[in-house]
Amino acid sequence: MPRDGAQQFPGDDLKAPNALLLMLEGRAPWELAAMLASTPVLNRALDKLPPGDGHPVLVFPGLAAADFTTVPLRNFLRDRGYVPYPWEQGFNFGPRDGVLQRCVETVDGLHQRHRKPVSLIGWSLGGVYAREVAKERPHQTRCVITLGTPFTGHPRATNAWRLYEWVSGQSVHDPALLEQVRRPPPVPTTSIYSRTDGVVAWQCSINDESPLAENIEVHASHIGMGMNPLALYAIADRLAQDPAHWHRFATGGVRKWFFKGGFLKTAGA
Repeated sequence: MPRDGAQQFPGDDLKAPNALLLMLEGRAPWELAAMLASTPVLNRALDKLPPGDGHPVLVFPGLAAADFTTVPLRNFLRDRGYVPYPWEQGFNFGPRDGVLQRCVETVDGLHQRHRKPVSLIGWSLGGVYAREVAKERPHQTRCVITLGTPFTGHPRATNAWRLYEWVSGQSVHDPALLEQVRRPPPVPTTSIYSRTDGVVAWQCSINDESPLAENIEVHASHIGMGMNPLALYAIADRLAQDPAHWHRFATGGVRKWFFKGGFLKTAGA
């Protein structure tokens, strides 16, 4: 039930991941090791995808994280033939005054510099920025990819809501902001999520059914998702899409052993 007459949203009754899943976040270093160890195998799989076309990719870090946490991901993107950029706003302490506007200005600058739309990748809370920037600048945005981003459900369905309130100085009980975050961007949007995410309830990362939205399930931790080999492969596949002929991630053939896709909920369900 909504408390104090607050607006009720679908998914508000979700619970944060349990203690066991939270403990499993300790596997993140193993995901980094797996990324390094699997490089030859991953490269062979990536060889079957179109190489990067040199378009710019802006990468947003997660809550209380900074650009150093996205270095492995950005190095991967550079090796694939893209031009990755950090967000360059220090630690991500939430949507404080001016943060989103500076993100929009960064996209404007990259679009002007490269004369190409910018792909936006956001890890956890960083994915909320990516989605919001795409809403502000749809014509400058090529696509949005989020990693374990809670854009639906209630913020208390994460194990980071207290940290968010502490570092941002803002309450998670903001119905207007929650309603805004739930609105999808008008560009191709991919949510990469894990049912074994120990920080964010996976249901909070599921896009509603839409011709421009998809969800890709990987087996990953929340903290290690940005360096998980399966997530990296999915990112490379999505960035190689022609936005004019975008289609959802294919999970047939060999991929069906590694990926699950197509989990889409009906809007308002």
